[in-house]
Parts: sequence; structure tokens; C-alpha cells
Amino acid sequence: MTLSKMKTLLLAFLVTLMAISMITLPEDSLEASIRGLKMWWEIVFPSLFPFFVISELLIGFGVVKFLGVLLEPFMRPFFRVPGVGGFAWAMGMATGFPAGAKLTVRLRQEKQLTKVEAQRLVSFTNSSSPLFIFGAVSVGFFHNPRLGFLLAAAHYLGNFFVGFIMRFYGVKEKRLKKHKGKKAIPNISEALSALHQTRIHNQKPIGKLLGDAVMSSIHTLLMIGGFIILFSVINKLLFHLHFTPAIASLLDYILPIFQLPKEFGNSLVAGIFEITLGSQMASEVQGTILLQQAIIVSFILGFSGFSVHAQVASILATTDIAYKPFFFARVLHGFLASIFTVLLWKPFSNYFHIQAIETAVPVFLQDHDRWWETILLTFSKIGPLFTIISLTIYIFFYIKKMGRTRF
Repeated sequence: MTLSKMKTLLLAFLVTLMAISMITLPEDSLEASIRGLKMWWEIVFPSLFPFFVISELLIGFGVVKFLGVLLEPFMRPFFRVPGVGGFAWAMGMATGFPAGAKLTVRLRQEKQLTKVEAQRLVSFTNSSSPLFIFGAVSVGFFHNPRLGFLLAAAHYLGNFFVGFIMRFYGVKEKRLKKHKGKKAIPNISEALSALHQTRIHNQKPIGKLLGDAVMSSIHTLLMIGGFIILFSVINKLLFHLHFTPAIASLLDYILPIFQLPKEFGNSLVAGIFEITLGSQMASEVQGTILLQQAIIVSFILGFSGFSVHAQVASILATTDIAYKPFFFARVLHGFLASIFTVLLWKPFSNYFHIQAIETAVPVFLQDHDRWWETILLTFSKIGPLFTIISLTIYIFFYIKKMGRTRF
């Protein structure tokens, strides 16, 4: 009881401190809020919304069940999850945070995953998207798109091994229920049958299914936007409260153990809270070599930041899926990604000539590497318009749903 009271007092104190800080630092709070809102408005919403809607439709029409039967021989031996987990894994890598968590929760609600299987799956299906790694980090921060190949390889290899290690999670619980019918070859006829049965079982008309997909996706994205803005403000306030420098001073004794300069302390602490700011700060640290910067950024991308953790925890709260395995997996992913960055540095730097362009003219000014710049410019131009159109569609479906509820 005493411990519970202490926890209550601590949480109340922290929230009060944040409120006072926002009142005393209104300009910094507003600047941080605008920065978070701009990132959500221009990049996050337009990049995630189509994938969220399509994934809901794929689940409703039975395509995910179809893929699950086909992927069962691969997903079960490596990760000890059903084949449907392969869909969540692929979509998570393609779209980035927190798509993997949303799809895992959806599959759990459909009873296609057990609790333990869902906790295994969510631990390795949340990763940075290629657009963020290549576009925002490599081009935007390092002005070096070739570095993206190294960061992406280390990130996704680390993610694979996290999934393989997490296959041993919950072994005791699973001993009571043996998986039957292990097949080495995918069964096409069984997969087609599962697709048809899923579509027949789901009796919603296409219009209803599409409306529910839009409503669910935008609800999730509004929640994601709120967390991005909130943690952008928190990160800024912690810096002005000298909390970030205090933690960074402790890292002065830890970073040299890994042969990393202590100048990375501030960027690492910032990245633990929010990956975008932390990655940007790591790319701007003076007096360090590119390999050291890549190691820090790989850890930040693997850990994902407390902003993403809060998003995932909020999504998982609607089910019985525990958050602790996800947290452990993110820490593990951070260390594995950093290790793979070191191991892959020499072969990748030789093949992609990463070091050769470190001090040269930024390669996004060269013709053959302008495609990532084009992608970023396209998102920045059409992102706000796409967001407005999507929110208008959401309002239409919401009003229509409210009208049905009243009458």
C-alpha cells in the first residue's frame, strides 16, 4: 500500500511539473507542438493511412488468412507464430511504427493468435519504415542515401533475430498445447478454402467494411498524432529542465566502454524519447566518425523511442497482450542493430562507397540519387492535402454512423 501511494505521488508530481513547465515555457512548448504536428500532418498520416485501410480490408476479405496458411511453414518454425503473422511482419516493415502493433491486435481480436503468440509477434513486427530510414535519416540528416543501405540492413537483420529469440518466450505455456499438422510445403487448396470461409463468415457488406476500415484507421492515426505532439513537447521541456543533460552526463561513463565518444550522450537521451530528434542530433555531433554516428542511430532506431512505446502500449491496452515483452524486445533490437552495424560496416562501405562520400558534395544533389529526395518532396507537397481529404471522408462516415445510431 505504501509503494502504491508513493507511485501515485510520483506520477502526480511529474504531471504537475510538466504543467508548470509548459506555463513557464510557452514559446518552447508551442514550437515543439508545431514540430510534432507538422511531422504527423505531412508525413505520418499520408504514409500510414492507406496501409491501415488496405490491411483492414485484407483481413475482412480473408486474404490475410489465405497468406497465413501459405506462410505457416515459414513463420511457425522460425518464430513460433501462425502464418498470419507474416502479413503483420511485412506490413510493419513496409509502413513503420506502429502498424505491426495495430495488425497484431486486430489478429488477436479475430482469435487468429493466442495471447503468447501475439506477444511474440508484436515484439518484432514494429520497425522503422524504409521511407524513414532512407528518406528522413540518410538523406535528410546525413545527406548520404548510401548510408541507408547499411542502416536498413542492420535494422531489419536485428529485427529478424529479435523475432527468432522471442520464439522462446512463453515456452512453458505452449507445452500444454502442441501445434498439430506441421507442414513443410504450403497447401494452396487449403489456403483458398480458408480465404473463402473467412469471406463467408464476415457478413458485412463492402460499404460497411470500408467505412469501418476508414473509421478504425483514422482513430488510430489521431491517437498516434497526439503521442507524437506530446512527446515532442516533453522532450523539449526535459531539455530545458536540465533532465536530458543530467542523464547524458551519466552516459559519459558508459559510452567509452563501447568505444563511443561521450559527445553522443545528449543525442542518445533525446533518441530514447523520440527517434527523429535523436537521429538528427546524432548526425550533427562534431568530431566523430560516420561509423560511430551510424551505431548510435541504429540503436535509436531499434529501441524506437518512448513516443513509439506509448503508441504501442495504448494500442495493446485494448487487448490482453502484455507490454513488457515488447519493451524487452526493443532494447534487444537496439543492441543487435548496433552490433550488425559494426559487422556490416566494412563490406557495405566497400561496396556502396559510404565513406568516400562522407566529406564530398551531398549525393542528393547528384542525378542518380535524386529519387529519395523526390519521394520526400512529394510527401511534403501532397501530405497535407491527402490528410485533409482523409479527415473529410472520416467526418462523412462518422456523421453517417451517428445518424444510424440515433434513428
